[in-house]
Amino acid sequence: MNTQDHPTRPLLGRGSYLEALRIGEILRKETIGGILLVIAAVVALIWANSPASDSYFALRDFKIGYEPWHLELSLGAWAADGLLAVFFFLVGLELKREMVAGDLRQISKAIVPVAAAVGGVVVPALIYAAINWGNPETISGWAIPTATDIAFAVAVLAVIGSHLPTPLRIFLLTLAVVDDLMAITIIALFYTSEINTTALLLTLIPLGLYAFLAQKYRRFFGLNPSAAWFILLPLGFAAWALLHASGIHATVAGVALAFTIPVLHSKKHGKHSEGPGLAETFEHRFRPISAGFAVPVFAFFSAGVFVGGIEGLRSALTDPVAIGIIVALVLGKPIGILTATFFTSKFTKETLDPELKWVDLLGVSFLAGIGFTVSLLVGELSFGLGSPANDHAKVAILTASILAAVLASILLGSRNRQYRKIHAQENVDDDNDGIPDIYQQKQ
Repeated sequence: MNTQDHPTRPLLGRGSYLEALRIGEILRKETIGGILLVIAAVVALIWANSPASDSYFALRDFKIGYEPWHLELSLGAWAADGLLAVFFFLVGLELKREMVAGDLRQISKAIVPVAAAVGGVVVPALIYAAINWGNPETISGWAIPTATDIAFAVAVLAVIGSHLPTPLRIFLLTLAVVDDLMAITIIALFYTSEINTTALLLTLIPLGLYAFLAQKYRRFFGLNPSAAWFILLPLGFAAWALLHASGIHATVAGVALAFTIPVLHSKKHGKHSEGPGLAETFEHRFRPISAGFAVPVFAFFSAGVFVGGIEGLRSALTDPVAIGIIVALVLGKPIGILTATFFTSKFTKETLDPELKWVDLLGVSFLAGIGFTVSLLVGELSFGLGSPANDHAKVAILTASILAAVLASILLGSRNRQYRKIHAQENVDDDNDGIPDIYQQKQ
């Protein structure tokens, strides 16, 4: 067969110029959120192990809410069930936009990060299950090491000052978004013990009304920010509360609501209107809330664990739960991602971008082993808040995330010089039209 008839495509393409700009903007905003997340987690750890530790746990377990609606929850539960719904709302918006108007609407571009995400979920889950096989009390935590924390990962990049090439930036963000969607699917399918059918069916009413208004009056909600707060937010809260009452974890409501938001403007004269769609507008409005408040507050209430000194740390880290999580995140994630990417390249006959090396992909795979936010959530669902197994899982998640961050920093730091060269090449604009030449060559 003549290879000129079927030219090879780069395994990790650059994507469109507008897509690269959008990804860069998202990563810059996630960097700030990641730094706040780390600060919140450190404060929680110090407080939980200080002489005033009782006040931290009293604050975390303080209950507030309306009991007749089954919403009298602790502050920690409000953070996990409520605030993380905002985080997953953003995840849903990003994923829908990628599938409808982004580069992932093309199967050839979607297959690599999706396959990598699947590998990065399956292999860690299998490793954890193998280490905890035969122990019914701990095997339920198999999903803990499947998640990737994009905010934490991007914060690490900001600290080490890496000039990560655009293809890898797009790959990292897309991988994390697909990873989070798989995690929320696992939560919905495997961490739901009982389902209240009546509440679940009633959820469809506010969800359907929310979808109808968002689709019908997309321009109105795009131009009037207050309208979304006074009209869509109450409907969204009603859907969240009913889903919470149904027994399905309420964070699923965030993704469900996001999928109803239109990505494109309504058509005029057979064509879509110019400018950002409602999904992109909502991303700009709600990302600061998610990255600057929702996720850091969740981290503050979830990361606090009483270690108990050297002996307590030794006891936690020798628990099969902790060993399974650490091995799965630090080694399982890179193995799963690289293996899936390698076989995808063989199956699709695609080659790695000549400017990149497999070692670059290994560095990003280590970053994917930073499984903080969603891993903490799954740990609480697996073992229960305050249980010894959950405390050991928290220690393991923090330890694994630090190890993955250190390994990624060492590897990516050694590649900084090459990244700077690539970054300089990407931003050459000989014709001064405002678009780097590399994207015009791609056309």
